[in-house]
Amino acid sequence: MRQPHILVVDDEQVTREVLSEFLATQGYDVTAVENGPSAIQVVKEEPVHAMVTDLRLPEMDGVELLEQVSQVQAHLPSIVMTGYGTIANAVRAMKAGAFDFIIKPVQLDAVSVVIKKALEFHQLRQENLLLKKTVREQYGLHQLIGRSEEIRTLQEFVERVADSDSTILIQGESGTGKELVARMLHVNSLRRDRQLVPVNCGAIPENMLESELFGHEKGAFTDAVSARIGRFELAHGGTLFLDEVGEMSLSLQVKLLRVLQERSFERVGGNKTIRVDVRVLAATNQDLEQAVLEGRFRKDLYYRLNVIPITVPPLRERRSDIPLLVDHSIQRFNVAKQAGITGVAPDAMTHLVRYDWPGNIRELENLLERLVILKKSGTIAVSDLPEKIRQRAPFSVEPGDSVPQPDLINGEGINLMKELERYEGHLIVEALQKSNGVTSKAAELLRLNRTTLIEKLKRKGLDAKVYVGSNV
Repeated sequence: MRQPHILVVDDEQVTREVLSEFLATQGYDVTAVENGPSAIQVVKEEPVHAMVTDLRLPEMDGVELLEQVSQVQAHLPSIVMTGYGTIANAVRAMKAGAFDFIIKPVQLDAVSVVIKKALEFHQLRQENLLLKKTVREQYGLHQLIGRSEEIRTLQEFVERVADSDSTILIQGESGTGKELVARMLHVNSLRRDRQLVPVNCGAIPENMLESELFGHEKGAFTDAVSARIGRFELAHGGTLFLDEVGEMSLSLQVKLLRVLQERSFERVGGNKTIRVDVRVLAATNQDLEQAVLEGRFRKDLYYRLNVIPITVPPLRERRSDIPLLVDHSIQRFNVAKQAGITGVAPDAMTHLVRYDWPGNIRELENLLERLVILKKSGTIAVSDLPEKIRQRAPFSVEPGDSVPQPDLINGEGINLMKELERYEGHLIVEALQKSNGVTSKAAELLRLNRTTLIEKLKRKGLDAKVYVGSNV
């Protein structure tokens, strides 16, 4: 591995030689040039990890060099040497982006210390940039997996409102991905370079939640042995995500309302007003309108939070996305668990699509993780699925099965529409299996227009691609 590359820029040959020899003994790869244009050419041609430059140079001075180098290689840590150790020169260099400055005649030990700090700073900056890039990729809009109309609508809406600074209320059942939506909103907002601070209002005891949100002063209560800042202060300039906000007590709702209105608060046990610049995202699996009617949630706070409402649909309302979610999860768990699951058998996928998933995506992912761990390789079959899922696939058929006969009408009667729906679904699945998942062929077998069949598939949550390779 190549050693850190240091660029030395000084019009005095003696200084260049002394610094080059010394830095080489410290294990650095050194390039020394006598002027700014030569330095810029070096930076253009090869990576430079730090630059040491004199402030006074022919053709362009050190500050001009810093400005031009930053256009070629942003964030290059640079140390300025000057024999004119005035505050004005130091300030000018630092404003131009210098990491530090040293006074001539230079002390070699001092140069070594400053360069080491500059390289450490550069490494941390690069790791931070990489981490931010990874986070942006992890929580980009593409992470809302699915092609259903519901997901496309959600993606478009998140993209439209992410840059607004308005408060957003994310509603949806448990396990639908509300926290993922909150992280996507933050990562795609103008506050993406600052923190997203999450608070689970339902997981923190009520007597501790106020201190968690607003902080406390030393001695505010028995265990307050020192002052502590709260989540609102931590999120200053960034985003605060209040998960399960419906679990918050009425007394705390009053204090939250004040922060949303005035952007200020006092720590527990304190009297100093603290102002914050925070965007608030809130999430709940409760019906807050009903909670307002029942007196469990303040109406004024509800309207403050519900400036921009987002509803994350449950999995049963976007069944056509289940095959995509299954494939994505299997690939992810194959890597994480070092497994080799090749996919899901068509009849097993039918069961997965037809199951209602009360725990939504979280339940689906938990099941797939368990199946990948237990099966390790091969194709997931119907027999691998839990009994409760195998029982919830009324339209699945096995090769050779005939259309089941209707139940006899007994004294209690039957639900005619339900029976017709059941048989229609059975026939559609059988046609898809016989046509190898080709909808146009399945429509011919059923004497339907292809568009009519497509609408029926959407309504029943069936995906024709599941039946490719299932010709019976």
